[in-house]
Amino acid sequence: MSGVVLYDYWRSSASYRVRIALNLAGINYRAVSIDLSAGEQRSGGHLARNPQRLVPVLEIDGLRLTQSLAIIDYLDQTRGLGLLPAEPAARAHALALAQSIAVDVHPVCNLSVAQFATALSNGAEGMPGDWMRHYIRPGLLAFEALLEGFEQAPYCTGTKPGLADLCLVPQMYNARRWDVDLSDLPRILDVEVACAGHTAFAAAHPDTNAPT
Repeated sequence: MSGVVLYDYWRSSASYRVRIALNLAGINYRAVSIDLSAGEQRSGGHLARNPQRLVPVLEIDGLRLTQSLAIIDYLDQTRGLGLLPAEPAARAHALALAQSIAVDVHPVCNLSVAQFATALSNGAEGMPGDWMRHYIRPGLLAFEALLEGFEQAPYCTGTKPGLADLCLVPQMYNARRWDVDLSDLPRILDVEVACAGHTAFAAAHPDTNAPT
């Protein structure tokens, strides 16, 4: 059994992107589910792993790592994944593309945020779907425009998966879950098709990792 342990939740976008990175690195790992919908992230055991009450948490190389982007950066640096260009200007542009989703869209669409917004609205009709669509679609429209600065060949920034792809694909899963209009996003849809055909992405998909 692998000594690498990933504490995650099958629908967590942050967990999803880390699963993709682990698969790209060819790292076998043991998944331990932290059921966010049941509040397991607030248990004493998980608080000891991550005081932020978040997933994922990755135990690897004698380390316990939190925050998906930090975990992915560690895997990139130690396993040579090449998720970002080496040249500083190109790296900055590719990183900004990835962060437009991971830093700007994902946090406001986090389960706990959407649940709190729904509670504040007294369970208004259409919540939390209206909340999700309000933030996801503009974020994807911006991502589509940003993609004009890159050649999709066939991935977001080139011929192999990069950090932007790892951030985009989980958000597309959420977009489809919440019935976001994607009809006018041709670049994104082409990238989504390319990623769906890659084994590292397919194996990380929530449907493949859902509890049985």
